[in-house]
Amino acid sequence: MYNQSQSQLLQEQTRQWIAQKEHKNIEHKIEEDIEGLRNVLRFHEYRYYVLNDPLLADAEYDVLYKLLEKFELQHPSLVTADSPTQRVGIALIKDFPKRQHLVPMLSLENSYNADDLLDWDRKARELSRLDTIEYCVEPKFDGASISVIYENDLFTHGVTRGDGETGDDITPNVRQIKSLPLSASFSSYGIAQIEIRGEVLMNKNNFKKYNEGLMEEGMPPLANPRNAAAGSLRIKETAEVRKRNLEAFLYHVSFFTLYPLPFSLKGNTIQKPLYKKPLTHSAMLEMLWNLGFRSPKSEMKVVKGIDAVIKYIQEYEEKRDSLPYEIDGMVIKVNDLDLQEKLGMTSHHPRWAIAYKFKARQASSKLIAVDFQVGRTGAVTPVAKIQPVQVGGVTVSSISIHNEEYIKEKDLHLGDSILIERSGDVIPQVVKSLPELRNGTEKKIVFPKKCPICNEALYKPEDEAVWRCTNINCEAQVVERIIHFASKNAMDIRSLGDANIRKFYTLGLLTSITGIYEFPFDDLKTLEGFGTKSIENLKAAIENSKQQPLHRLIYALGIRYVGETTAKSLAQAVENIFDLSGYSLEKLQQVEDIGIKVASSIFDFFKNKDNIKMLHNLEQAGVNVQASKTVVKSGNLSGQSFLFTGTLEKMKRTEAEELVEKNGGKILGSVSSKLNYLVVGADAGSKLEKAKKITTVNILSEDEFLKLVQQK
Repeated sequence: MYNQSQSQLLQEQTRQWIAQKEHKNIEHKIEEDIEGLRNVLRFHEYRYYVLNDPLLADAEYDVLYKLLEKFELQHPSLVTADSPTQRVGIALIKDFPKRQHLVPMLSLENSYNADDLLDWDRKARELSRLDTIEYCVEPKFDGASISVIYENDLFTHGVTRGDGETGDDITPNVRQIKSLPLSASFSSYGIAQIEIRGEVLMNKNNFKKYNEGLMEEGMPPLANPRNAAAGSLRIKETAEVRKRNLEAFLYHVSFFTLYPLPFSLKGNTIQKPLYKKPLTHSAMLEMLWNLGFRSPKSEMKVVKGIDAVIKYIQEYEEKRDSLPYEIDGMVIKVNDLDLQEKLGMTSHHPRWAIAYKFKARQASSKLIAVDFQVGRTGAVTPVAKIQPVQVGGVTVSSISIHNEEYIKEKDLHLGDSILIERSGDVIPQVVKSLPELRNGTEKKIVFPKKCPICNEALYKPEDEAVWRCTNINCEAQVVERIIHFASKNAMDIRSLGDANIRKFYTLGLLTSITGIYEFPFDDLKTLEGFGTKSIENLKAAIENSKQQPLHRLIYALGIRYVGETTAKSLAQAVENIFDLSGYSLEKLQQVEDIGIKVASSIFDFFKNKDNIKMLHNLEQAGVNVQASKTVVKSGNLSGQSFLFTGTLEKMKRTEAEELVEKNGGKILGSVSSKLNYLVVGADAGSKLEKAKKITTVNILSEDEFLKLVQQK
């Protein structure tokens, strides 16, 4: 899209804007300056979201973005529809209107093996009367299909596939996809209106984070990124869509109209046609790429003959798992556009294209039984036992079916045939039941009213989908709480693993968290597998755990909704753990990163007399309950606060946080005006979006952070 000289010019303009922060004498040339700033921002969006090769630090981009916002606020009449500030528009969509596609979105014929492709190629060669056909091969993206329309160079509509004829107009949501330009110079080709097909995706890292968020809320994760992308596009709050970090590949021009001659372009009257029809599909992808779209230009390959197609497909399938996004096959298209037209269409699909589907990551099985498991917070989770089946290279014999509502939604019965799916590293999920295969022997899954472990009555809050056992002495909860307490990121008692804890509980050697520090080591001497060395290692691990910092103890307690970051925020707010028993709900919400839901959970925990008694017992056993107030004040980062988000490449997040603290800096739990630096790794989420809105927060890459540590 940008040649070397254009890139150099825009980069020089970038430096000028950053150096000046705002133009002097801007009033007499405001329109020119605002458009120049927009062009600079569009250039950097293209480098970041399309090429994945940024030339500008996030903090620098934010300075320029906020400057544009300021200018447009001062001169609202100069705001344009394609300005980078105009992606977020409608806050809440009441409903999605229907919109007819300019050209029907037909399906592709599917193939599943080399023989299918050979047969399709034979038919194409017979119809075209050619010995060999040139094909363009590209990935079949596993996302949500859309069509986008541009008129007079501006993005005007984004529409779902729907029934192929008519889809939902989701324009406000499509505007949130930053790899999709809000304007493109189609007029330089003489194109007045154009409809382009594409696929909206959620990449693997964002999908993983999204599912983790769902599971934290007690909701079932989605089975695949396709569902996540499709669901995101139908959210009625555009700001929420923006947070999902969706991406879009555009891969087919389905319709266009040209300006009638003569027409005006940038002050010139055009007398002759500008549009030169690309001769090939690959050239069309090249055109879209040059106009600023993320087309599969680098992913595609042009080959001659079906044997070369099959070879490329095999090569691509081998690297499928290493791709940042999900694909479920390859699409093979006749490259010559005139030949495409000659081959034509059926009522269902084009004759000039076919989809090759990779080996299924879905499989059918039989739901044999359901076990109900109780976690450390009392949540009762149904787990389906199924006939073992291979899915995505893994043998699956049990699958979480999450909660009672999920069972009803999927219409699951004992004895059902079910379809399951596993995408990449994602935990297998039930896609659906197959009721048409029922024979009358199937039985309803009855959710228990009492705890399957302790027989106490289960309770489900009105606003939740999960049934819980409220008996804190329930065996299952006790065991899971001990396991969590001893885990690596909690008290880190490495010799006390899951299997040992379960064994010790069954034998009556370990029945509570406080029992860890009263452990009868002499009783281990009679147990197989416990020699002098292993017993001494266990003693040392338990003793060392007493010196863990307060935030680890808080996290180890397993308070609902309190993760490692929140635990750190709480530890920083108090002198010792017992201070939290005197905190009101209002005071808890004043702590960094704590809202009403989390505050309520913490409040309830510290108002429980049994919990306070347990903490006193831990203190008496020598466990540290005091907050560490030893702050390095003379370090390189003294007086500066930091927060990390996304995946760091050169170090673990814990290592980065330790580096900050060793150099006198402070770690915060959330983005606020108190934060000095947000360090951003790969696939950063909502924290980055929030930080961009606070002018005092400096946004750094991992490399920039390391340079800062060294320079200071």
